[in-house]
Formats: sequence, C-alpha cells, structure tokens
Amino acid sequence: MDTTELIQRVRRVELKTRGLSDRIFSGEYHSAFKGRGMAFSENREYQHGDEIRTIDWNVTARMGHPYVKVFEEERELTVFLLLDVSGSNATGTRQRTKRELITELSAVLAFSAMGNNDKVGAILFSDRIERFIPPKKGRSHVLRIIREIIEIDPEGKGTDISSALAHFLSAMKKRTISFLISDFRDEDFEQTLKQAGRRHDLVALRVEDPIDRTLPNVGWLPLQDPETSQIRWMQTSSKRVRKKHALAEMEREEALKSLFVRSGVDQAVLMTDQPYVQPLMQLFDRRG
Repeated sequence: MDTTELIQRVRRVELKTRGLSDRIFSGEYHSAFKGRGMAFSENREYQHGDEIRTIDWNVTARMGHPYVKVFEEERELTVFLLLDVSGSNATGTRQRTKRELITELSAVLAFSAMGNNDKVGAILFSDRIERFIPPKKGRSHVLRIIREIIEIDPEGKGTDISSALAHFLSAMKKRTISFLISDFRDEDFEQTLKQAGRRHDLVALRVEDPIDRTLPNVGWLPLQDPETSQIRWMQTSSKRVRKKHALAEMEREEALKSLFVRSGVDQAVLMTDQPYVQPLMQLFDRRG
C-alpha cells in the first residue's frame, strides 16, 4: 500500500468513526468508565441539603460560618486496546472483514477516549506481539494507532491471547480501561484473562462473521483456515453438515460467555454485517 492510499484510508476511518464518537458515544463513554476517584475542587458556603460530612471545619472556623468541600471526579484515564490481527481476522463474507471492523471499533473507542482527555495505547498481536504502542494523548497519536492497524502485515498468522495479555500485564502496571478485541479463535487463555480482569477494567469485544455461525447452502465449499492454510472441503448442501457446524459454534459461543463471566469480564458481540452502534451502546448502558 502506497503512502497516499494509506493516508486516504486513515482519513476515511477518522471521518466515519470520529463523527460517531462525538455525536453518540462521548456521554456514554464518560459514564461507563469512571475516573480514579474524587479530587478536591474548591470550598463554598454551606447550602441547605449539603451533607454534614462535607463540611470543612477548618475553613468554617476561620470564616465564622459553615463551608463545605466540593469534589470532582478525577477523569484522566488510560485506555488500552489489545487488537487481534491474526489470520482469522483478515476474513469477511459480507460488508467488511473482521480486521476492518476491529479498525473501526478501535477508532471509535480511541476518539471517545481522546474526547475525554484520556491517554490511549495499543498492542497489536497474532501468535506474537506485532506492535506495542505506549499510551499517549492527542489526535495525531490516535491516527497513528489507526494507521498501524490498517498498514500492518503480521508476521504471525495464529492467535495467542494469553501471550498478549501477559505482555500487557507486564507493561501496564497501573490500572487501565482495556478492550480486548478479537474473534477469540484460541484456547487456554483463562488464567491470564482472569489476572487482567482483576488488575484492569477489561472489556472483551468479540467480532464475528455470519459464516462463523451459519454455512451457506452452496454445495461443496472449500474452507481454508487462514491461520494454518489448511483447506477442508464441506458439503454444505447437507443439512446434517450445516447443523453440525451451527451446533459447534453455539457450543463455542456458550463456552466463551461462561469464560467471561467466570473471569469477571464484560463482553459484547459485534457482527461484520451489522451496525455496531447498538451493541456498544448497550454495553455502555450496562456499565453506566
């Protein structure tokens, strides 16, 4: 991809997602993800209805009548994106690929964080750490993250969520708001997921494509595993084959839901062929 095309793609993503962030998600993001605590703001005279415990007795004694302490939420947060760029996320059968959906979700979250003056960082991972982007503030930094997602040609094709979480835990000692965005085509990451969920405010965003759940009825269909390059032919005209595939995916989905509950991690499912505004709004509402 040449530089001009890359800049154009980054700009298109910014125009689409920043508008959504500014119009729709700014208030919901603020209420869903709280600051670190309450910080002293100022003293003011006592008013009827103020709580007694907020009275500042030192100022009251000095001024000769009641004054209270006013506190405001400490808003500055660090938002961290853990982004799966493995081979399975390069696929898509309808409106966009999973990678394109991950890019848009990342941009919406990053611009929402930017609007609240929060820092944003990211890890792009496959079966290894492809990129680590330390948290910073500002539009140019958000655009850098978007550019990296669009431009990256991963060295690895597989998925290692546990390794990505371990790297994240090692790098980020202070508590963050973190989003793990993946199709979760991996196993054996429960232990590190629980560790990350305890130390950070972790949210799982699961991206899915329709073919993940339902095979089309088109006869013999070659399905290539994008992470191993193995090709498997399936007779999709067979109801039994389609049912077996759908059942396996349902069992996988239930297992993931159970895993997130056990780990204390909120989750939402986003489809490549559907708008993502409503699922994100519902997620924010649950947390607000």
